[in-house]
Amino acid sequence: MRITAAVLETAGGPFALRDVDLGDPRPDEVLVRLSGTGICGTDLEFATFFPTPAVLGHEGSGVVERVGAQVTSVAPGDRVAMSFTSCGSCVTCRTGSPAYCHRFDAVNFSGRRPDGSSALSLDGAEINGHFLGQSSFATHAVVPERAVVPIGDGIDLPLAGPFGCGFQTGAGGVFNVLRPEAGSSIAVFGAGAVGVAAIIAAAVSGCGIVAAVDVNAAKLEAARSYGATHAVDSTASDSAAALREIAPHGFDYVIDTTGRQDVLRTAVEALGPLGRCGVIGVGPSPEMSFDWRSVLNGRTITGIIAGSSVPQVFLPKLLDLHAAGRFPVDRMMTAFPFEKINEAVAAVRAGEVAKAVLTF
Repeated sequence: MRITAAVLETAGGPFALRDVDLGDPRPDEVLVRLSGTGICGTDLEFATFFPTPAVLGHEGSGVVERVGAQVTSVAPGDRVAMSFTSCGSCVTCRTGSPAYCHRFDAVNFSGRRPDGSSALSLDGAEINGHFLGQSSFATHAVVPERAVVPIGDGIDLPLAGPFGCGFQTGAGGVFNVLRPEAGSSIAVFGAGAVGVAAIIAAAVSGCGIVAAVDVNAAKLEAARSYGATHAVDSTASDSAAALREIAPHGFDYVIDTTGRQDVLRTAVEALGPLGRCGVIGVGPSPEMSFDWRSVLNGRTITGIIAGSSVPQVFLPKLLDLHAAGRFPVDRMMTAFPFEKINEAVAAVRAGEVAKAVLTF
């Protein structure tokens, strides 16, 4: 079928709306008509080096139009959010940890199906797609059944997409991995969409101290409205000293969403004895380093992908929290028409919006 997609024609370049061909769903795939899709930092990061031409996007939501013969979890007409995919057969997938699938990179970041094919073609030649199971910067997407999550009517459908990545990642880092006790302390480094999701989850968990750390004063002010009890502007003060004033004996938990080595080191050093650090940021630093004394005192550092979640289980829980008014992430979303994708990307890069959502 003929669809419209935002094609990345050259790495680092703008997106171009092009008419492309989308193949039929295979037996284990679903055809989804997009209603909305979030723009995530991962999209912007991969846009700088992903093999082109390609279609990115991985925070999609929409309506199922067709299903393959083996698909049983959804049917045409169902409302769905989409998330990452996984192989379904490795030991981590079989034991309920698909975010750590042994073939995660191959099935999410190769630009192709596992057999090397692509459902997308331009001018008769296959192009890269299947990005994080979706390639949702398009009016339609062919998606593995493992990447779709049926959702109810409790949320405006175009706003559901970011729950499949950014919000699930931040909230899952707290709810699924750190699991802070009521009254405990946590510091969240980076108050963007992922960080705010973590802050909300920490507040819902009953943390007594929830410190947000960022370089953007507006984001810190917003973080307070989402449940942060303290805000640390690392451009206006010594953040390490400020954090010691908030938690003199160190924090019980910290989360880094920045992907910056210097920030992560500060986060780890802000922990108290037996403290736990969750690392969920993919950013500019390819390495992390610590003084050995930073981790000797029983501290642990845990890498977290996609909130360590099973999307079909975790996303409905987040959506239930949202429906109850306890996970108000819609307040940080700004809608852009699909054809204004480059304006939306520019707004995200400039920090003018917390979460841009393309609508169709």
